[in-house]
Amino acid sequence: MDDLEKAIHLCYEPSAADSALRAQAMTFCDRLKADPSALIHLCLDRLQRSPLVLVQFWCLQALHDVILLRHASIPPADLSLLRPALLSLASDHPLPAASPHFLRNKLAQALAALIRLEYPASSLPDPFLCVLPCLPAADPAAIDMFARFLAALDEDLLSLDYPRSPEEAAAAAQVKDTMRQQCVPQIARHWFDVLSLYHSSDPSLAAFALDTMRRYITWIDIGLVANDAFVPLFFGLILAPGSTDQLRAASGSCILAIILKRMDHRQKMTLLSSLPLSKVFANPDLVQKVPALVTGYAAEALECYKKLGSADVDGYSPLNLLEEALPSVLYVMQESEEMESSNVVDFLSDYVITMKFPSEKHAMYLRQILEAIRVQILYDPIYRNNLDIPDKIGKDEEDQMADHRKELLTLFSSICRITPSVTQLFVRNLVITALSSSESSSVEDVEALLTLFYRLGETVREEAMKTGSGLLGELVQMLLSARFPCHNHRLVALIYLETVSRFMKFVQHNPQYISHVLAVFLDERGIRHPNLNVSRRASYLFMRTVKLLKARLVPYLDLILQGLHDIVAQFTNSDWTTKDLKFPGSEDGSQTFEAIGLLIGMEDVSPEKQSEFLTALLDSLYQKLKGLLSDAKEHGLEESSAKVSTIQQIIMALNALSKTLSVILEILLSCPDIRAMRNKITSFFHRMVEILGASILPFLPALLKHLLVKSEPEDMVEFLVLANQLISKFSTSLESILEDIFPAIASRLIEILRKDAFSAAPGCITEEVRELQDLQRTLFTFLHVMANHNLSSVFIAPSCRGCLDVIIQLLLITACSHKDILLRKMCVQIFVKLIKDWCTNYNGGDVVPGFRSFIIENFSTNCCLYSVLDNSFNFHDANTTNDVKDLKSFYHQLIENLRLQQNGSLVFR
Repeated sequence: MDDLEKAIHLCYEPSAADSALRAQAMTFCDRLKADPSALIHLCLDRLQRSPLVLVQFWCLQALHDVILLRHASIPPADLSLLRPALLSLASDHPLPAASPHFLRNKLAQALAALIRLEYPASSLPDPFLCVLPCLPAADPAAIDMFARFLAALDEDLLSLDYPRSPEEAAAAAQVKDTMRQQCVPQIARHWFDVLSLYHSSDPSLAAFALDTMRRYITWIDIGLVANDAFVPLFFGLILAPGSTDQLRAASGSCILAIILKRMDHRQKMTLLSSLPLSKVFANPDLVQKVPALVTGYAAEALECYKKLGSADVDGYSPLNLLEEALPSVLYVMQESEEMESSNVVDFLSDYVITMKFPSEKHAMYLRQILEAIRVQILYDPIYRNNLDIPDKIGKDEEDQMADHRKELLTLFSSICRITPSVTQLFVRNLVITALSSSESSSVEDVEALLTLFYRLGETVREEAMKTGSGLLGELVQMLLSARFPCHNHRLVALIYLETVSRFMKFVQHNPQYISHVLAVFLDERGIRHPNLNVSRRASYLFMRTVKLLKARLVPYLDLILQGLHDIVAQFTNSDWTTKDLKFPGSEDGSQTFEAIGLLIGMEDVSPEKQSEFLTALLDSLYQKLKGLLSDAKEHGLEESSAKVSTIQQIIMALNALSKTLSVILEILLSCPDIRAMRNKITSFFHRMVEILGASILPFLPALLKHLLVKSEPEDMVEFLVLANQLISKFSTSLESILEDIFPAIASRLIEILRKDAFSAAPGCITEEVRELQDLQRTLFTFLHVMANHNLSSVFIAPSCRGCLDVIIQLLLITACSHKDILLRKMCVQIFVKLIKDWCTNYNGGDVVPGFRSFIIENFSTNCCLYSVLDNSFNFHDANTTNDVKDLKSFYHQLIENLRLQQNGSLVFR
């Protein structure tokens, strides 16, 4: 090997030398590419002389790059040398017959790039006729090379399957037009000869030629291929007993390309009726070999039916052609592994929508489609155990099946809406079969049945759901009483519960089924299911059912509470730190207690009964909690311990029951330092405010005082949000409580906010600063809520007077100079309200001595005048302009109040 060959070898074989030597070799090869003229001469010479495949590939790659990237810089003389040389390599002086495919592909790409840039404008002779093999003398290698050349040109320029720029599209159109005039008939004849000569002796070569032909059928004259020569040849290759699957599929793709060519619908009908597809439809094995052809033919027949109706064209009806193809399409859907790639579901969706009022015959086809859908959505039994756990394999299979089912279930829903009677009967028969042959009903069959049942429920109209029209009432009764042997499997149990919940509207209007619903949720099909995923989901769905049925469940209250007594005990005895009990979201079983709380708290239940039920349910919770708190006082608690997790779960249960304030306060007193527990307790009281109303007031002083202990900024935000809710709910009823705790609130806030929370540079805001900013905003919201709920008297109560000056100064500074315009507006609104409350007497006698003077001398000047001239007001910003307009209205109202109060003072003249 000379230096060039060695360098090329090192470039393509990294393991042949160290990285330094390889880098030298690459630099050497790159230098040779600097001069296009010299490179062309070098490559053409080496292609003739070197037997090394890597050298030949490097030369062809270099020629391809120079044509594609530097064509304009190639001297005309070198182009005159390059054109015939490439054509010769593809025809009369070809690459060796044993050349690898990648070498032939690279030669085809180089020639395609040259044609893309020069054909037909240059003096390049007709390249297609130059490289067209002369049959029967040409050898298979020349035929293969020609096919690769046509395929490369299609991918590089002609195909519309790839994104093209306007310039590329125009160039492609010009090449196609010229080819139609110069060489397409000859190429079509070549294809026919290749298929005739090689379909038996070299099926792979014939299939390759067919694949190339398919690419060009889309734009050549249809008469060149849809004729008495090609059509019998195509079908002969499909129907011949000795044909390979590859040859059948390639022939089918060519026929499909002919079928899909655009034309008038009457002409399309004539074409479809002339094709002997019935011979393919008659053989199920052949149908599986050409699924795309079967579906494409049916789709085109359907399009003709849409345009022409049932009218005959040359003795053929579009509907007849469609009905002839439908059984084969359904067979493809059920049996073919290529169901998705052959667009079967798209076609059937279009078919179902088109046949809005199906005849009995088409109703039969719809039943077959439903069965095909059922078969397609079945899980593979080999994953049964993985799906029950579920482990990683099971979860992956579940995700893949969810994607696979999307279009299929959409198709099912379409059939449900168009022919509800057909789908209801289909589902009913499935249920009967599953229950009557319980031993042979597999997990997969029952899960698929319930999935379809659930989707049926999604499509039922509200009126039909109320009345149970058709078979709906019978179906729901069968569903509620069903007990499948495979009910222990997680998938079956979950979809069963979801399906029951889907039809709860029917039960709401047909209360005779309530006892059946309760049985579903309270027995081993629901909350008592051995799989924790199922029992937790059942708990959540049961709570939703209670919310929907409400008062209708009162007669069953004793039955429900007796049925849940052991569930309460199980809930308190569980170790909540174990992995098995950690669930995503909020489905942790506490929804059972929320359901109980909703039932007990209804007005239809007497106070005596409420007390009785609560005592029975709370006893086990309280005893468990009492023991944990006693142990905590003696040994202490770690935040991550199992005991803390159990206490938190008990809080959630009590929260759901909504009737246990004193117990919650006892927990707070015992564990004031555990933040997670404080958060849950705060959340609990948020809920109680709305549920219990004024009856919660006696518990608030102790609660609010203990929530203030050792509170950090984040805790104070939660505290103030709760306080805002309380003030909004109870208004002046909260006055005495606020007078008692406001000094502690103010002191804690002043201590935390002793520095400006907004002082950090924009790019340097830490998490701590963000917390302080959030707290500052919440504080001003708290003061705003107090002022606007007639609680300004709290600020001047004897116990709170010590905080007044600090609060007023903080409001003034914020109203005048804060960077947040919204906070400025809020503080101005607070001052406006305080002026109304404390300066109502225009002839003196202020409620707060000195406040009127403060407003006139400090607030009105600094806030109403100087602050608007501050640089923070960007009047070119639309948001700031709107804010200033709002402030203007506040200031106007403020000044009018002061003008009246000053009774004509010179300050306001």
